[in-house]
Amino acid sequence: MADYSLETSWRPVEGSFGRLTFTLHNLSAEPLSGFSLAYTSETRVADKHVCDGASLKRQVAHFHEFLPSEQLTVPPGGRWRFTVEGLSREPKHVTAGVKSAYLTLADGRHLPVDFGDLMLEGRDGGVSPPLLPPGKADEPYALLPWPLALGLKAGDLPATLYPAERTRPDAIEALSQVLSLYQRLYPVEDAPFSLRAVEGGRRIRFVAESSIAAFAYELRFTAHEIVLSSADEAGRRYGLISLAQLLHGARADGERFKFPNFGTIADQPRYDWRGCHLDVSRQFYPVADILRLIDILAWNKLNIFHWHLTDDEAWRLEIKAYPALTEIGARRGPDEVLVPQLGDGAETRAGHYTQDDIRRIVAHAASLGVEVVPEIDIPGHSTATLLSLPELADGQEAPDSYRAVQGYPNNALNPAVEFTYEFLGKVFDEIVALFPSEYLHIGGDEVAEGAWLSSPLCQALMKREKLAGTAELQSYFLKRIKAMLSERGRKLAGWNEVSHGGGIDPDGTLLMAWEKPAVGIELAQQGYDVVMTPGQAYYLDMAQAEAWAEPGAAWAGYSPPEHSYTYEAEGELPEALQEKMRGIQACIWTENFISRAYFNRLVFPRLPAVAEAAWTPSGRKDWDRFAAIVRMWPML
Repeated sequence: MADYSLETSWRPVEGSFGRLTFTLHNLSAEPLSGFSLAYTSETRVADKHVCDGASLKRQVAHFHEFLPSEQLTVPPGGRWRFTVEGLSREPKHVTAGVKSAYLTLADGRHLPVDFGDLMLEGRDGGVSPPLLPPGKADEPYALLPWPLALGLKAGDLPATLYPAERTRPDAIEALSQVLSLYQRLYPVEDAPFSLRAVEGGRRIRFVAESSIAAFAYELRFTAHEIVLSSADEAGRRYGLISLAQLLHGARADGERFKFPNFGTIADQPRYDWRGCHLDVSRQFYPVADILRLIDILAWNKLNIFHWHLTDDEAWRLEIKAYPALTEIGARRGPDEVLVPQLGDGAETRAGHYTQDDIRRIVAHAASLGVEVVPEIDIPGHSTATLLSLPELADGQEAPDSYRAVQGYPNNALNPAVEFTYEFLGKVFDEIVALFPSEYLHIGGDEVAEGAWLSSPLCQALMKREKLAGTAELQSYFLKRIKAMLSERGRKLAGWNEVSHGGGIDPDGTLLMAWEKPAVGIELAQQGYDVVMTPGQAYYLDMAQAEAWAEPGAAWAGYSPPEHSYTYEAEGELPEALQEKMRGIQACIWTENFISRAYFNRLVFPRLPAVAEAAWTPSGRKDWDRFAAIVRMWPML
């Protein structure tokens, strides 16, 4: 426990976004004076604000530093209270408050401060509803995602499943990989497979069947064996995962779930892009966590891991040509170039992935049929990049001439600085050597309105190329980036704003529609391949209910698990454009994930819900069945 504790509350105020009250308690045995209080919070103080009892010394995006009056001394057991009115948005949930706090003393020391969730005053916060019903499975089989077709009769529970005699080595290797996956996810449970015949077990016979569609599989259960037919490695793996799931459910909840003795399963995915995105810039996740998340994706038959490696808050990928990117850009702290953000306190927090880490993660994902798509977020969201390599900026551009929606000033790579392209070329060279994915995601989102317009170099570029405004400058930049990726044998993926200002050539371009569902239809009409990832349904950082006590973000409303499950991403997409719809993706943005408990509360069961929406035809989905099964599924 720290010697200091900070309590925060919010009260609605007519005509504004309300008033924050901060109360710092001195729990130490010494009086406190000559200090400043720093904290991080997504509820930012606006430029125009009124502060009673303190003054704002410094603010950088979510980082705030307040000063008391010079003569203030807080005695042992005493407190300092101040209020702020004039906020960037109205807080909606407990997680909209302080995410970290510390004191800086006159001698430069930084002392930790305990803190809690944001308290609500002057209004009823509502009641959090249950996020899952008890669930009911009319067909007693634990399968997620639910298969395309199924006709089964339950029977006795086998001791284990094992390969038939003379099974090919590649099939035994596939069975061994799924066995290892299960043992990592459920380390204390009995193994579903054995590599040798076991008395009381059931044998699996593997059949290569060229008439079966890619990624599909068929399972036939008879009195003596299980026949697993597929045309490719992926289909075989999905069939083995389904067998492991069936056995797991029958063992874990034998009253509700059974193992089939007779019948068939015919299954294949609805979409070919079934993705999950993870932001590791706001919060860093060690290699072990990344490997486990990929295991969870494979268990849920998701096949894309979209890895958001850079943002304003940090650059997480080792680039040997530019070591400063991680030496500076992967470190945040009171005495670092990057100030604390979103959970950083008195101690420096640092973390990045070495290229050996990347190779290990990519290989692990590939062994499970998961493609790793890296994202380097450009031209916006580049504060960490620009502070690591200041030569990327136009030195004549006025500081704080524009701000991103998150509050970062001048945070976009300048399209008129030629070093920008030299830098990105070397970065891309190293990325394509590490990631075999056909796509490289370049972000392209949330460039601030008015970005670059005070840059003399951009003014000259606009005149020379006959460009008007920020969006056309971005289009110019992204066209050059697409050409650079094409030269390296890669396709460009990006967020939906890539289409702005004239966009880029849709051929070979994949865009993710995140702002609202209708955007995906507009992109398809423009000729882009589309992945649907609307914040209103598939952003797993959104709160799951309207109640104040629910953790999460609020900009896209709230999204209970049932909504993520039942939502139909295709919407009103005309049949003529169906081929442009590549699939769907869940996104895990980590501003609110300052604990493992919050991560699991927000991501599960919504991630398996999106996985079933990506795999299972709409007419085969059943919310009550899903709720009965998903309780047994693994979390991080």
